Amino acid sequence: MAATETMGRKKHDEGGATYLERTPRRLVTLYLPLAVFIFVLLFPFYWMTITAVKPNEQLTDYENYSPFWVVKPTLEHIRYLLFETSYLPWLWNTIIISAAATFLSIFAAVFGAYAIERLRFKGSRQVGLGIFLAYLVPPSILFIPLAFMVFKLGLYDSKWALILTYPTFLIPFCTWLLMGYFRSIPYELEECALIDGATRLQILWKIILPLSVPGLISAGIFAFTLSWNEFIYALTFIQSSENKTVPVGVLTELVRSDVYEWGALMAGALFGSLPVVILYSFFVDYYVSSMTGAVKE
Repeated sequence: MAATETMGRKKHDEGGATYLERTPRRLVTLYLPLAVFIFVLLFPFYWMTITAVKPNEQLTDYENYSPFWVVKPTLEHIRYLLFETSYLPWLWNTIIISAAATFLSIFAAVFGAYAIERLRFKGSRQVGLGIFLAYLVPPSILFIPLAFMVFKLGLYDSKWALILTYPTFLIPFCTWLLMGYFRSIPYELEECALIDGATRLQILWKIILPLSVPGLISAGIFAFTLSWNEFIYALTFIQSSENKTVPVGVLTELVRSDVYEWGALMAGALFGSLPVVILYSFFVDYYVSSMTGAVKE
């Protein structure tokens, strides 16, 4: 009886010691890195928010005011941004251009990815690799020949200049992403449909696309985000203020020589990032499932 109690105490002590050793380990390996990640992720939004509502005298007077807090917040910078600048037209231009470029890119990428992954023609792997390498070409190299084409076609300083040039870097990326997702769909489904007399377009429309909704949403989110944040093409191909997008308009219109409208700049950056954040929050489940399907073999 005494031996049993002694063994029970030892097990209890060992369990308690293991728990005590496990808790600091989880703190170091899980909670601390997670806290650092959340801080790094959310601090820019916090900084933009407090800067957007700070009075001008608090933006540079660090002796009397803390840079990490606001005393007597104001909405003057937001009022100036929305009603005394062209920010709302810039926002509307960005939405139209990003949505149109995303639609064109997904439309082309679906056919390209399906042809490469499902038709199994000779050299399909090399074509897929070439598409991926095309995505790696930096826009700073492509914008020179694209500028020549834009001027030649008379598209300069119009939304179409961006709608038709953004797919040059969106289509390769979306095609590469959808190739991985289409690869995870069993080929036997297509064979059964072909035996039943279905055409390739019917298979694509009625079988492949319904099964690929998470991948399509993920590719669309990425394409929309890349279009939303694009700067070089928008700066090169757009001149008039009413046709500018948010990234270009905020930088070129709210910075005058050496005068920086920090409050309006941060408010513009904050409002410009919210649509993308909302988009990700609504489709995060589809995004995760698409990333899982895209790496299956």
